[in-house]
Amino acid sequence: MKPPVTEFARHKQRNAKRNRLRNFAQPMMVFVLRGRTNPKMKRTALLLAIFSCLSFSSVAKEAQPSAADPVLEERVMKLSKELRCLVCQNETLADSRADLAEDLRGQIREQMKAGKSDKEIIAYLTDRYGKFILYNPPVDPTTYLLWFGPFILLLAGLALLFRYLKQRKELITEQPLSADERRRAEALLKTIPGKKVA
Repeated sequence: MKPPVTEFARHKQRNAKRNRLRNFAQPMMVFVLRGRTNPKMKRTALLLAIFSCLSFSSVAKEAQPSAADPVLEERVMKLSKELRCLVCQNETLADSRADLAEDLRGQIREQMKAGKSDKEIIAYLTDRYGKFILYNPPVDPTTYLLWFGPFILLLAGLALLFRYLKQRKELITEQPLSADERRRAEALLKTIPGKKVA
């Protein structure tokens, strides 16, 4: 009997298939671009590169729900919007096109078919992957810095700015010009054309 294949192993297998062609095409393009081949070889390598690009674009897929049960799919997508993709990290599970995200959506779908509630599924995924999988982390002692840190930094910055401006204001003292300084200023203003002395 074969041992069960984990999601990570399936993800690794899929990526290995894509990388084989990529690892073959890249050295070929470097060789061709350096000009050490005949024109027929260049044409063949160019066609190979174009076809490999087309094959990679066909591998990319949209995160589209299967239309088997629209109510179930709507529930899967709603729950997936609350979870983070572990590969992309800045996308929800519903928006991600990664293979691991697709596998996780499949797990969610299977658990929903088994009759588990959304809270049970979220609890299962957080037990397995940690709180990082939650797209909007809860407010608890481990996330206080995440939630309140920006506001604390903003208040500290405003306090430092206020203190600096207050100290600067105390350092600057306004003194009226002496008679000698006023005469020099008027003489300078007279030398500038178009300026009138008040």
